[in-house]
Amino acid sequence: MIPILLIALPFHEYAHAYVAYKLGDPTAKNMGRLTLNPLKHLDLFGTLMMFVARVGWARPVPVNSGYFKDRRKGIILVSLAGPMSNLLLAFAFMLVWGIMVKLLVIEVIPIRSETMVTVITWLQVFFQVSILVNISLAVFNMIPVPPLDGSRLISSFIPEESYYRFARYEQFIGLGFLALVIFAPNALSSVIRFFADPIYNSMLTVTSLILGL
Repeated sequence: MIPILLIALPFHEYAHAYVAYKLGDPTAKNMGRLTLNPLKHLDLFGTLMMFVARVGWARPVPVNSGYFKDRRKGIILVSLAGPMSNLLLAFAFMLVWGIMVKLLVIEVIPIRSETMVTVITWLQVFFQVSILVNISLAVFNMIPVPPLDGSRLISSFIPEESYYRFARYEQFIGLGFLALVIFAPNALSSVIRFFADPIYNSMLTVTSLILGL
């Protein structure tokens, strides 16, 4: 699980930083966050929650929307960048595993020993968990609760007055959601699975079509 998190979480935050930088905001870059180095992104509590509740988060990338030429469009693109990066990463993992399966089926990669069977089994677990973790992270981060990406996305669609009224309660909403993550992880996991399963199945269908599996 740890190696997968060291890929998924930094990739997510790097995507936010990269898109913000391309849109004219140097804040994340100036703070050393425009990097895939896990140590620059990981949040200890958010990482621990991945083991407790099967969902987690990294330290949010600082974004100054004042740099964007079109503030609303900028917030939308930056907010979507993280979840989309995890979906792309999940799809990449699925494609690589699909290619390996195809090579095994046509015996380009022969299985001639117990060691080979063990290696393939471990690889299967690694790729499957990587796919599921990345899809789950994407879904989790789209929940419209601060400080998740879904909350920032929603803020770009509502009037500023309404957003400022909502912002006054962000801390309390965030604490309530954190309590849900800690004390009712199974309920949260069920909600995430409800959205993650169709995404996984769609990716599987596309992968099968591409590779002819």
